[in-house]
Amino acid sequence: MSEQKLKDKVAVVTGGAQGIGRAICERLADEGAKVMIADVQEEVAKKTAEEIAAAKGVETSFMKVDVSSPAETEDMIKKTVEKFGKIDILINNAGITRDNLLIRMSEDEWDKVIDINLKSVFNCSKCAAKVMMKQRSGRIVNIASVVGLMGNAGQANYSASKGGVIALTKTLARELASRNINVNAIAPGFIKTAMTDKLPDDAKKKLTDLIPLSRLGEPRDVANATLFLCSEESSYITGEVISVNGGMYM
Repeated sequence: MSEQKLKDKVAVVTGGAQGIGRAICERLADEGAKVMIADVQEEVAKKTAEEIAAAKGVETSFMKVDVSSPAETEDMIKKTVEKFGKIDILINNAGITRDNLLIRMSEDEWDKVIDINLKSVFNCSKCAAKVMMKQRSGRIVNIASVVGLMGNAGQANYSASKGGVIALTKTLARELASRNINVNAIAPGFIKTAMTDKLPDDAKKKLTDLIPLSRLGEPRDVANATLFLCSEESSYITGEVISVNGGMYM
């Protein structure tokens, strides 16, 4: 058996209870990482943490966290360090959608998406960076989106938030590089999740017609790219955006 790539590393994953977040937690745990699952859905996070610990044989924990709250994100980082002694990896994955056309979009729909998708990356990265800077090592991976690169009608708030995540990633990469902290982003395309499962067949066909590889991605496709950015194999990569979209946007 080959040596685990993240043995004894400590990872915090926001929005880690289900979907892409859970797939990331599982993939990091496969490679020996201890995982703190932060999610607004406490019971789901607890179940996911227990299942990953049992299946992968690694230490896990969970916390109910509103990532748009500076106080709660600070508490998340503090409690992770208290439990595991350090933080090697931060995955900013938490996100929501509130789709609407610009002229119909409410201020609340705009603000909520910016708070959860973009302000959260500022909150969590700021707190984690303080720990990583003292350690002189760390990895931050921000989950953006293909629509942050290409835009999408009906998603002014979501595309703006994800475009902001990409710009923030590049700035953090410049600021933290001297302390041996790599900061990168992943821009998933259309991935099979509970949300896409509910789409009617004709809508799914329209989506796959846009994708040169002719299929939706799997959560594990995003998780594999995340693992790469968290491992030593990517030690000379920072400030980059890896598109995981089947060629939908190049």
